Amino acid sequence: MVKPTSETGLSGPEGGAEQESTRERILDIAMELFTEQGYEKTSLRQIAERLGFSKAAIYYHFASKDEILLALHMRLHEFGRGALSTVDLGDLRSGAWLELLNGLVEQILRHRSLFVLHERNRAALEQLHRQGHDAEHEDLDILFRQVLANPALSARERVRLACTFGAVMGPLVLSGEVFADIPTDQLGALVREAAHDLLLPVAPV
Repeated sequence: MVKPTSETGLSGPEGGAEQESTRERILDIAMELFTEQGYEKTSLRQIAERLGFSKAAIYYHFASKDEILLALHMRLHEFGRGALSTVDLGDLRSGAWLELLNGLVEQILRHRSLFVLHERNRAALEQLHRQGHDAEHEDLDILFRQVLANPALSARERVRLACTFGAVMGPLVLSGEVFADIPTDQLGALVREAAHDLLLPVAPV
């Protein structure tokens, strides 16, 4: 791998914190360009130029453009970890499920730009998946499936929990930029309201 020289904007090997900072700057700029003009139309040279680096500096941190996209992809899958760690997934009743969903709403809204990126670059991300780079996404998917298949919950509870998950993920993720005109705080409040309404106690059918 090519090491950066003084012409790259990086004067020799970096320390750990500086390396991480530069790596994050590269990812931030790449996300902007992938979102603005698409993954396929963005070159490593364009990313480097916007950063004020040489292309060699990019290679110091990432071996390829695919690797940059994968790193951005994995950013997205980190959003649920904090929320998932706050509840007992082995006994997930309605109250705990709402707590989990509230955490997911907060984290998703904090990273709305990542979801726009994914919406605009579906083909490139699907190619990554076909290359076997989706293990962590599968792990998260399996975890939610285990929660919703919990035999300790009634069929009615499991279906209502699944519906509330859809109520959160639909407007925040699946709808992409449809709600981009709604301020973040307002969108979060409306999504939480919808999820809470779905879980309000009702008489058994």
